Amino acid sequence: MARRTFLCRLIFSAIFSVSIINVFTHTSSPSFFLRYANPAAASHPSIFCPQSDLADDVLVVLRTGATESREKVPVHFRTTLRCVPNFVVFSDLDEAIEGHAVHDVLDGVSEAVRGKHEDFKLYHHLQKYGRKGLENQKVITAQSGSSKGDYLNIENDGWKLDKWKFLPMIDHAYRKMPRAKWYVFIEADTYLVWNNILEYLSNFDARKHYYIGKHLYINDVQFGYGGAGFILSNPAMRKVSEHRSVRIQDYEEFTATHWVGDCALGKVLEDIKVPLHRAYPHLQGDSPATMDPSTSKLDRLAWCYPAVTYHHVSPSEIEDLWTFEQNWFMRHNVLLRHRDIFMEYVRPQIRAALSQWDNMSADEEYNGHDQDKHSDPVARAAWKSFNHCRDVCESKRKCVQFSYHEGRCAISSAFRLGYAKPDSKVKAGWMTDRVDDLFLKLESQCGVRDWFSPQEGSIVVKR
Repeated sequence: MARRTFLCRLIFSAIFSVSIINVFTHTSSPSFFLRYANPAAASHPSIFCPQSDLADDVLVVLRTGATESREKVPVHFRTTLRCVPNFVVFSDLDEAIEGHAVHDVLDGVSEAVRGKHEDFKLYHHLQKYGRKGLENQKVITAQSGSSKGDYLNIENDGWKLDKWKFLPMIDHAYRKMPRAKWYVFIEADTYLVWNNILEYLSNFDARKHYYIGKHLYINDVQFGYGGAGFILSNPAMRKVSEHRSVRIQDYEEFTATHWVGDCALGKVLEDIKVPLHRAYPHLQGDSPATMDPSTSKLDRLAWCYPAVTYHHVSPSEIEDLWTFEQNWFMRHNVLLRHRDIFMEYVRPQIRAALSQWDNMSADEEYNGHDQDKHSDPVARAAWKSFNHCRDVCESKRKCVQFSYHEGRCAISSAFRLGYAKPDSKVKAGWMTDRVDDLFLKLESQCGVRDWFSPQEGSIVVKR
């Protein structure tokens, strides 16, 4: 226990030291950090919003669908969009949700496609009957951050329809606010750190063509992953709209033959030669509950850098993150980084044992059927109980967590918080001293850098 306490103190000391360096070198202290409340928050003195001249020049576009909007969208009005001066919600049905207009964006698809393509079966139902009958549509909602992967839900009618929204919503967003400098696109299960995105965008020249996102590939098309959010500058928006307007049939044919609409948008931007600025690790495809804090891509360790978005975030987790973020900015005048979320939001939630919880341990599995393949008696007995499962994790130096469920033991060398599984017998555990060691190791790899410069987005990087 004494060793664990000592390690925790070391971690917090290291974080505090780096924060102090950042403050004095101005590398982490946002230029906008004097607080103000926009009109929507003015009557709530406990709500703090960033002061930035840029805020009024950003349009946030939230994309959703009628099968999920009532369940997923309302939370954003009282959290992520609370401080945003300009936002719009696009869907596949014109309606109002809690007094906010939600706009059908699919009128931007040609009548020929809407009339004949099988993907529009749900759309025709919505236009004729409204929400009547939607109880048969499965709402794909993350459970406290869990997700099976949205690209696997191709049989869902709402998901099929969603890919057609990407290109017409560019036109709709541009018409909504043609003089905006930046257009930020998110989904209903995306969490947006408004403070950080304003600081991030201040590093770019909005007069240039920018397409910013977390990179993915389908075949040879690179695009910004819609769930993690993506950003277009005004010149890029205008160029996409103008280019597509005379090639609508070509891009609708492309959309029809691909899984996802964010890929179709990426194709248009590729054709007009606007490269993707890779926004990893600021924009994330996972939630804090499912993200491995050791994740590193493009030689960028996520732990060290400011967080702008998370994806697959449930409404309840959005509430929790908003509360955490508000408390954070009340106490700090430095950027909110992934490490801060892991240290102060995630770490307090773990313990040696947690019932009805799945921490997504999956590196190695032990069960009664294949126990004889293990020569180690500790491994052979791992399936017998939660305590036996803990023993096998403890016996392996790299193991940081484990879970046990009805004769099945799973261990992992990667840390994850995971999510609650009510009314289940699954039980999770963490080697908390090793988790603290891991966090300390990650912290030791950080410098004082905040953002990756726009110029780096044009460097060719191997996949």
